Amino acid sequence: MESGAHMYNKNRDVVNKTEAISQGKAMAKQLKCNETEDWLQCLRKVDAKDIISFKTKIGSFPVLGTEFLPISARQAFNDKKFNMDIDLMAGITKTEGSWITRNMIKDPAHMTLNDFYNLVKSLDSMGIHNVNVNKVAEQYLKDVNTSDALALRTGFAALFGDLMLGCPTYLFAKRFAQTVKESQRVYFYELLYKSEWFAKQANCSATMGVCHMMELPFVFGLPLLDPRNYSLDDINYANIIMKTWTKFAKTGRMDSDWPQLLNDEPMAAPKVHGLDPKDLRLVLSDPIDVKTSIGVVRGRTLHVLDTNVDQFVGIPYAEPPVGKHRFAKPEPI
Repeated sequence: MESGAHMYNKNRDVVNKTEAISQGKAMAKQLKCNETEDWLQCLRKVDAKDIISFKTKIGSFPVLGTEFLPISARQAFNDKKFNMDIDLMAGITKTEGSWITRNMIKDPAHMTLNDFYNLVKSLDSMGIHNVNVNKVAEQYLKDVNTSDALALRTGFAALFGDLMLGCPTYLFAKRFAQTVKESQRVYFYELLYKSEWFAKQANCSATMGVCHMMELPFVFGLPLLDPRNYSLDDINYANIIMKTWTKFAKTGRMDSDWPQLLNDEPMAAPKVHGLDPKDLRLVLSDPIDVKTSIGVVRGRTLHVLDTNVDQFVGIPYAEPPVGKHRFAKPEPI
């Protein structure tokens, strides 16, 4: 399970049935359909290009209470009304929100604290309802230099990534594991590595970290199809990831190096597998936060060789050593 899960607001769905019908009728009217006729039949005759011009900033969301999704995932877990005889693998990238929010900030280089608050307030119009603006700012701007545009962008990207992808995906996997217990296997990963070439094509800069969709080249073997543009590490890692994903699809199992999210040690903390070619056995446990001059840096405490080690990865500290920066001293970001 990649790219999120439908586990957003606990008491208020992104778009309810009444809102969805109202939005559909409003779109129909703008496309020269009206309620005196069968507006749904009218919409079916409209050119698809005209319909997609009404897409939202973020995308579309499923509507609950319909024949496609009669109940929410939460209710399905509570009532055990879901397919319980399957194994599950789910995951996220390290900085999911950085790429998704890149077009939401009008002037990224000069983002202000007021921009941050306005963006948080605008979440309701995107379907993320009842966000407590002050508590969000307290959490995501803790010890952040609010005069630093990059720090503000990083804070908002972290918030948006958690709301849209990180928290829903992790909560879904955890509830699934808690419900099926030992009868099925549930695995969770966090991608900590990206292909520099693929990231460049996707406009995922060094300051954005490991962006959304950065696992795509490895899952689909793109480095093997185009080895000239990918590094040797990319090619080797694509081989590993494809074999891993294929093994899970066939057997529902991972190698012993990849622990289950909950079931290996029921009383222990959840375990997340860190996807990083530098350490194929990396297991992430509870996160650790360290305050810096531009905000909080989140790392992981790892258990290595019978001792605990705090690890922080993917922290950009200088401009990429290309162009005028090649063979020159590092330029701070």
